[in-house]
Amino acid sequence: MIDLKLIRDDAAVFDAALARRGIAPLSADILAKDSRRRSVLTELQTLQARRNEASKEIGQLKRQGGDAEALMAEVADIKDRLAALEAEEKALGEELDSILAGIPNLPAADVPEGKDETQNVEVRRWGNPRNFAFQPKEHFDIGEGLGMMDFDAAAKLSGARFVVLRKHLARLERALAAFMLDIHTLEFGYAETQVPYMVRDHVLYGTGQLPKFGEDLFRTTNDYWLIPTAEVPLTNLAADSILDERELPLRFTAYSPCFRSEAGAAGKDTRGMIRQHQFTKVELVSIAHPDHSDAEHERMTQAAQTVLERLELPYRTVVLCTGDMGFGARKTFDIEVWLPGQNTYREISSCSNCGDFQARRMKARFRPEGEKSTRFVHTLNGSGLAVGRTMVAILENYQNEDGSVTVPKALQPYLGGMEVIARDA
Repeated sequence: MIDLKLIRDDAAVFDAALARRGIAPLSADILAKDSRRRSVLTELQTLQARRNEASKEIGQLKRQGGDAEALMAEVADIKDRLAALEAEEKALGEELDSILAGIPNLPAADVPEGKDETQNVEVRRWGNPRNFAFQPKEHFDIGEGLGMMDFDAAAKLSGARFVVLRKHLARLERALAAFMLDIHTLEFGYAETQVPYMVRDHVLYGTGQLPKFGEDLFRTTNDYWLIPTAEVPLTNLAADSILDERELPLRFTAYSPCFRSEAGAAGKDTRGMIRQHQFTKVELVSIAHPDHSDAEHERMTQAAQTVLERLELPYRTVVLCTGDMGFGARKTFDIEVWLPGQNTYREISSCSNCGDFQARRMKARFRPEGEKSTRFVHTLNGSGLAVGRTMVAILENYQNEDGSVTVPKALQPYLGGMEVIARDA
């Protein structure tokens, strides 16, 4: 959530930052409502003071046998005015909160300006795409050819955008998750965490999915929401807390299912495992000191890149432009893995620094050493990686002409030494 004080202090800077995201100026409307609300609060305080003063005078008059009717009438009138002003103040406060809750995070100064993904900027590239002696297939043709990836069976159970994995591909998914978790916990110091897969409204509000993006989520009939990513519960572990400065940074990782309605994805990636209603992911979350969050962002991105490098999968990293960033991010790096079957790079991880945007919504703070006052933490999140998309990348990059798939060397110990996945294996 945007700090209202920031808008009060420099409305022009606020509107200019929104303009970089393609949003029309909002400061005038916000400040008008804020001014009226503060005026109402001042009037409330004045009336409350007068009510208290009059009440004392009534008591004194009654003790002295005097006539207190005029004062009593005044107090009754004040009571009615207070009720009306309190209702107006509450309504204005809720309206301001609603407006602020719907405003995206302001982009960092070094985020490139642009309208959409075509204006993202590549910052690094690793590995060289393999030269195939045959026409490479897409992952769904490879998986179905192995007899281990079944979209028809999933459709009978759940409809479109689901998959049933069998035998070695089911084991490959489990192996990939373990491989990623080992890198993040043993090498990068993230604490492995198991989290609930269903959460309440306030948890999704804290990380910015609600109220604006409810249609992208799945909701149960008894008011739970299925998590779209483990970022949601992991980040909220710091909610309503005042951390000691020495505790920072907190680093969490979790392997979990993710549930997405894909409300706006009609016609996109309808075949295969790229865009599904249910998928698994290893998530990375950092709760960081504001002075160190930029460095933490680079570190988190490196952790995600390391997984691809160990698997020897070519990738490129881009910084998202202002028009392609997510709602809660102030800066985002997308890591895109090479998919030879599609002859293009596709997103496999998104690592974002949210600054204090989520922390304000969650009331996640820390107390600097030696100080009485508190500050909001910075929150960061990233995929380390999307497990299904990593499987897709392995199938396409390590495919063989006979339909088998070579297992990356780094992953072979996680598959009992298996070197090749073949239909008859």
